[in-house]
Amino acid sequence: MSVEPPLVTGISPKEGPPGTRVTIRGENLGAEPKDLIGLKICGVDCYLSAEWKSPNKIIARTGPGKGKGDIVVTTKSAGTGTCTVGFRGYFVQTGPLQESAIWIDESQTLDRLGRGRASSPVVSRDFENPLGLSDEGNQGKYAEDILLEIFPEGSGDTKLENFDSAWFLLENHHGAGFDDLKAGLQYLKRNSGRQKEGPLAFVKTNLSTFMDCQETMRTMHEELIRDIQANDGSSITYQLENLLRDANKTADSLFQDVLGRKDRADSTRNALSVLQRFKFLFNLPCNMEKNIKKGDYDMVINDYGRVRSLFKDTDIAVFKKVYEEVERRVADFREMLHKKLLELPSTLDEQKKLVRYLVELESAGDPAWECLSNQQQWLLQLLTDCKTGHMDTDKSFMLPQVETEAPPTPSQRIAVPGFSLTSGFKTGKNHSFSSTQSPEQAGWKFKTPQRVLFVEELTDILTESFPDFWKLGQAYFSGNLILRETERIQKIDTSKHVEFKKMASDVIQLFSNLMRAAFLPESLENIDPALRKTFGEWSESKHDTRGAWLPHCVRYIRSCVGALSNLDLPEECLNICQELAFDMRTHCMVTLLKQAIQDMKNLHQRESWNVDTDDVCGGITQLPLLFENIVNETIQHLHEVVMKLKPGETNLFDQRDVQIEATALCTQLVKEFSNCIEKLAFKGDTLKPKKQTQSSSVSAEEETQEEKVPAYDKRLLIMLSNCNHTIQRAIPRITENMDKHQYPETEKIAQEAISAFQEVDEKLFEAYVEEKSNPIIGALEQNMYAGRFNWDECLKPVGVRSYLKEALMGLIRVHAEVFAISPVLVTRILTRVIVAVSEEVARLILCVETFNLNGALQARLELITLQDAVALYATDESSEAVQEALDYLPELKSEDKRFLEDLINNFKTRMKFQLMCFKSDPVLRGPAA
Repeated sequence: MSVEPPLVTGISPKEGPPGTRVTIRGENLGAEPKDLIGLKICGVDCYLSAEWKSPNKIIARTGPGKGKGDIVVTTKSAGTGTCTVGFRGYFVQTGPLQESAIWIDESQTLDRLGRGRASSPVVSRDFENPLGLSDEGNQGKYAEDILLEIFPEGSGDTKLENFDSAWFLLENHHGAGFDDLKAGLQYLKRNSGRQKEGPLAFVKTNLSTFMDCQETMRTMHEELIRDIQANDGSSITYQLENLLRDANKTADSLFQDVLGRKDRADSTRNALSVLQRFKFLFNLPCNMEKNIKKGDYDMVINDYGRVRSLFKDTDIAVFKKVYEEVERRVADFREMLHKKLLELPSTLDEQKKLVRYLVELESAGDPAWECLSNQQQWLLQLLTDCKTGHMDTDKSFMLPQVETEAPPTPSQRIAVPGFSLTSGFKTGKNHSFSSTQSPEQAGWKFKTPQRVLFVEELTDILTESFPDFWKLGQAYFSGNLILRETERIQKIDTSKHVEFKKMASDVIQLFSNLMRAAFLPESLENIDPALRKTFGEWSESKHDTRGAWLPHCVRYIRSCVGALSNLDLPEECLNICQELAFDMRTHCMVTLLKQAIQDMKNLHQRESWNVDTDDVCGGITQLPLLFENIVNETIQHLHEVVMKLKPGETNLFDQRDVQIEATALCTQLVKEFSNCIEKLAFKGDTLKPKKQTQSSSVSAEEETQEEKVPAYDKRLLIMLSNCNHTIQRAIPRITENMDKHQYPETEKIAQEAISAFQEVDEKLFEAYVEEKSNPIIGALEQNMYAGRFNWDECLKPVGVRSYLKEALMGLIRVHAEVFAISPVLVTRILTRVIVAVSEEVARLILCVETFNLNGALQARLELITLQDAVALYATDESSEAVQEALDYLPELKSEDKRFLEDLINNFKTRMKFQLMCFKSDPVLRGPAA
């Protein structure tokens, strides 16, 4: 059975200050004392003072709540309850001499953070207006800062000891007159007289509280008597007093002993202080050994300098002996530092410290210059070892010449290959020069070439180690290694500055020559062959993938050159770096363009012969889009890899020879697609498309369908539509993209490309027109004289003969075939076919020697019918041919003309559906290439 939540229906009293004892009444206020778990009055937790009496009554004291609020009771059995009444709490500030029956929280009385002045958030009922004056005339009170200046030691609070009446009057009644102040004085005296009678009334009002206090004191007194009796009548503090006395005696005895030991310790300390003065010298050899093991070289050098200044010229034998031992250990220390300085790799800060240590220890020679020379030799050896290791690995990992799949597609080649590079430069002596996979574990196309790993490691070596070498040299010549933190001044040997530049240049030159030997061996032809051989002769393989990885290598080289350019190197070194970067960028551009040209030559292998008729310029296959993608991706990739300039680099096209070569390659790249179109159109049946090997689930029927090549005439039409799309759409977009990326002579490239495509377009057009018109023209004469027809013996015409209908149906078939693939080519193709048909019909009529009247009427009927049927596609040539034939025929009589018109109308009516394709259509009047 569920229990209703607590409900408070009454509280007495209904208002009061904090600590007011209230009686709460209601329903379901708890089944027992333990059932009550919470009580809040005006939002303040009062559970600790709550006293449960019954399920309908609780007695408690209010907390520091202000304002009117709810009384909320919470029990275990019924949860949080509600109330129908409220309690109003307020703060009452009680004066220091005013009686109070409850505990007063004096923290609300004084503001301990102020200047001893009373705080203002509480309400004082007795002192809010002690003079009983109205404040209507007190407009614009004095600011507190002004009053503090007038009364620096006073206060306007009546409850404080430093109360100043003048402050109070200026602050609260500065607008009152003298009579008002006299009336206020009388009011204050009357209130003071009434307060004298207050204690008696206060006791009567709070009698119960006084009784409770008296009862508590009586209980305390009884407890005290019982404690005394339990101690045989003695005071309960007697035992504590005895303990304190014993502790005092013990402390005195201990203190005397400590004083004695202190005197003896002082005597000993005075004796040892004499020995301690020279203890530093005697302990120095051991301390030096300990500090050297700990690596605290600064301490060793400081101690040595101190001893050297004190005992270098001593005449005392024992001091001389110890000093000689110190010098011997310092000599060993110098040798250790010198060996450590020559050990590489090492950080720049470590090298600077070691040089400074040797200088401060007055080491023989020039340790800084020795460090520079050693580091330069180490760098040269590191670069050479890197080359040797990778070349040896490349030779040992050469793969057998086996057939593999075709190289990646242009889009796959253009993107940076997506597998992790296994070789990275480490500043240790051992370097990894090979891929983690052996040739037996992975095919050539999945393995990072050694030449690429070589570029990565070589650039990492130079990028990470050369800056330390250069910065150390700069610090040497600026004097930071010799003069800083030393007291003596040593002249810097500036004659070595040129030699240092030569050392840096040798490192940069070796790096450049190693890179050129790997990628640009032809650029080293002017070097002595024996010296050139030391830079390495990389082997070429059938599956050389340098082109696919070349952009990746160029990025590494450009990044390395950029890092070196920030070091403020000499102009000679910067020129070597910039020339290497420029030549690599040029080589990358040429290589990628040549690869794109090769991809374009193989593009016919990807023709699927599926025509998409959604294009604005007519139906096309995927070939023009692949062509455009290859060109645009090549342009975009070249822009990202080599064209986009970094600080200090030169535009490739600023050199005329590079500009000419790039223009020629770009022109060849665009024009190569015209050869692909021509090859597919005229030799498509002999070309095998590239088989798709990605999916093994392709059925034999699907493979046969993929490899099925259309007929010759359809190939011509499809390729003609592709060529038209390329001229009208692809080449302008490619030209725009080249202009966007600031390629040179784009107009020249576009003109030469369009000329090549127009030449192919004309070949395809003539071949297709010939292929379509020859069958129609070839059948005209045979069908015209079928059944031994003779124009001189012709019967009266009854309609257009079948030979002309068959010719028109042939034209309709041509129209349908062209319209299905490329509607924009209908007008161009059909016009040429109609010219050929019209000329052939006119030739046959002109070859007739004689016509009877019916024959002339029949011929005129067929010529006019042909002319009217194809009027939409008529040209001057076709119209002249037909007109010449009509002029050759005899004139008609008036009755024959009406008969002819009837026959013509009858033909148009019967052939209305067939002739609809020759009616006007906006699509057919589109632009012809």
